[in-house]
Amino acid sequence: MSESEREQLQVIIKKGSDWRERERAQTILMLSESQTVVAVAEHQGVQPEAIRERRRKWWKNGLASLPDQPRSGAPSKLTDAHRSQLKEWIDAEPLNCRALVSRLTTECGVTISAGTLRNELKRMGYVWKRTRYSLKKSAIPNASSRLSKTSLN
Repeated sequence: MSESEREQLQVIIKKGSDWRERERAQTILMLSESQTVVAVAEHQGVQPEAIRERRRKWWKNGLASLPDQPRSGAPSKLTDAHRSQLKEWIDAEPLNCRALVSRLTTECGVTISAGTLRNELKRMGYVWKRTRYSLKKSAIPNASSRLSKTSLN
C-alpha cells in the first residue's frame, strides 16, 4: 500500500461522513499493519468472511471499493414533472396522502400506493404534522370569561 493511500484512508477514518466507509477504511489499515483477519473481525464485531471480502474488493478496486455501491431495485414511479406537480398541489392547499394519490391517478395517470407517496414526500423534504388543538373557539365558555362577566354586574 502506498503512503498516499494510507493518508487517504486515515482522512476517511477521521472525517468520513459514512460510518460504513470509515469502518472499511479501518479494516484495510488494520490489515496493512499485518493484523490477522480473525483479529480484525473480532475488533470490529463482524464475521471473518466479511473482512476477507473487503480485502478482495480493496485489491480489485482500491479506494473505489470503500463507498457503498448503488443498490438494485425498481425505478421510481414518479418523474420530476410529477414531483413538481405534487409540490404545487401541496403548496396550494393542505392535502392528505389519499387525496394526493387520487389526484395523481386522475390527473397524471400514475397509480401508486399511499405508502409509496409518503416515502417520496419524505425524500422531497415534507413532513406530516398532526394538529393537536383546533383553532375554532370552544362552544363552552371557560371559567375566566365567566368571572369577568359576573364581576362587571
